Amino acid sequence: MERLTRARLDEILERSRGLRVAVVGDVMLDVYLVGAVERISPEAPVPVVHVTEERFALGGAANVAANVAALGAECNLVGLVGADHAGQRIRQSLAALEGGPIHARLVERADRPTTTKTRVVARSQQVVRFDHEHAHDVADECAGELCAAVRDAVAASDALVLEDYNKGVLVPPVIRAALDAAAEKGIPSVVDPKFRNFMAYSGATVFKPNALELGAALGSHVHAHDDAWLEDARARVGARHLLLTLGEDGMALASEGRATYRIPAVARDVFDVSGAGDTVTAFVAVALAAGASIEEAAALANLAAGIEVGKPGVAVVTPDELREVVAE
Repeated sequence: MERLTRARLDEILERSRGLRVAVVGDVMLDVYLVGAVERISPEAPVPVVHVTEERFALGGAANVAANVAALGAECNLVGLVGADHAGQRIRQSLAALEGGPIHARLVERADRPTTTKTRVVARSQQVVRFDHEHAHDVADECAGELCAAVRDAVAASDALVLEDYNKGVLVPPVIRAALDAAAEKGIPSVVDPKFRNFMAYSGATVFKPNALELGAALGSHVHAHDDAWLEDARARVGARHLLLTLGEDGMALASEGRATYRIPAVARDVFDVSGAGDTVTAFVAVALAAGASIEEAAALANLAAGIEVGKPGVAVVTPDELREVVAE
């Protein structure tokens, strides 16, 4: 495939406006406590962080939705939150986003907290992270409510994303309801998997693990430069395309009946890799819905990831930022 040109990028971005993407998965809130370390605690050999700033960001499936919206597309978001302050903040943050509107159908449960990741940061370095969550699978009654929301979301969408962080939302009935609905409608489905239900996504259009996840699930060392091994891995997970993210080595795309397509990483300063996978997933889904080939979608997502990791914390990537890195 030829290099993604500025003209082709503009065409894909223009077609993205007004599309709808259903995003289903683990909705999370990221909290950043930012400050300075000036001394060690007299109580224990740990740094004392004087907090000067508190920031909030959308994480997990909510971050995918934010990236979809940043491209001008609409998003039908399905997930689970608790009846708590973090859940309220997620709803408020989604409503305040610029770009395409996000139609959130968030199932709420009082007995389960909103998944929240709190990072303490000093001198641009993460000191510690603590998580507030219940990661066990949702109950059958809750799964049924999620399935109904998923079917409605997919019926009104042009692409589907399943964003799995092993927080209990993407149980097998929800996964199958989503993928079957997408297949019935004939829209592309993009899966960002985690280990618990790794092999439950058969039939997906694009399966996007990283090397660590894929190796652990298959019980094998990942042979990213072996085309035959990648094709076998694609067949085993049952997807039309296997998009393997390789960090500083870029991506490898194994597609049924095609030669492996390799995408080198974009050479940029890496500030923070948090949220880069969410960005890739969102951009692949929107690009496919806009009519891009899988190779174009992967290349575009790779560019977006290169921009995202140059930003502190979880962040979105805008069309203008993409245009800046694609030469005329």
